[in-house]
Amino acid sequence: MEENPLHPPPMLLVDPPEVSDEAASEILNFLYELVNAVEDHYANQLRRYHEPNTSPQPDPIGFDDKFPPF
Repeated sequence: MEENPLHPPPMLLVDPPEVSDEAASEILNFLYELVNAVEDHYANQLRRYHEPNTSPQPDPIGFDDKFPPF
C-alpha cells in the first residue's frame, strides 16, 4: 500500500503505561508547549516550506519591457 503524505498512518503507542487523569493532562500540556516552542523557533522555515511557489512567471506573449530604439 502506497503511503499518502496528506494522510500518514496513525502513530500507535505500544503498551503505554497507565497514568492518572492529572498526569495524562500534564503530558498533553507539555506536548502542546513543545509543539508551540518548535513552531515559534522554526516559524520562518515552516512558512517558507508551506508557502506556494511565488516566483514570477514569464509573460506568455513574450513582452519583456524592452522597446526598440526609434
